[in-house]
Amino acid sequence: MNRFMKVAFEEAKKGMHDNEGGPFGAVVVRNGKIIAKAHNEVLLHNDPTNHAEVLAIRRASSFLNNFDLTGCEIYSTSYPCPMCLAAILWARIDRLYYGTSSKEIEKAGFDDYRIYQLLCEKHRVHPATQYIDSEECRILLREWDKKEDKTIY
Repeated sequence: MNRFMKVAFEEAKKGMHDNEGGPFGAVVVRNGKIIAKAHNEVLLHNDPTNHAEVLAIRRASSFLNNFDLTGCEIYSTSYPCPMCLAAILWARIDRLYYGTSSKEIEKAGFDDYRIYQLLCEKHRVHPATQYIDSEECRILLREWDKKEDKTIY
C-alpha cells in the first residue's frame, strides 16, 4: 500500500471506529512529507462540512500559513464529494490520489454520486434555488473590483 494512502486509511479507520464520521481519511503531502492529515468528523461536531479532505486542507493551510497549496498532493481514501473536490480545486492542490469511486461510496450509503448527478444535470444544488436581489448583490462585486488592497484567491 502507498505509504501516504496508508496514513489516510488509518485516519479513516480511526474516525470510523470512534464514531466521529464515515470511513473517510485524507492526507496532504508536500515535497514527500505529510503536512496534514484528517478523518471525517461530521458526527463528532454535527457539522456536515467536516469531511476529511476539507479538514486536511484547513490544517495544511494553517501549517503553511497560506491558502494556496500549489505544490501539494492529497491522498483520499475515496473519490471526493463535490464539496471536497471544490475545496481541492480552490486550494490549487496539484494532484489527487483516491482509493474508491463515488459509485462505491453510493453503495455504502453516501450521497456523493447523487449530488454529482444533480450538479451535472440541473446545474443547481437544490430544486428550490432562486436567483434574487442580483442588482443589490452586484454592488459588492463592483466594490471588490475597485478595491485596491484586495488579495485574489
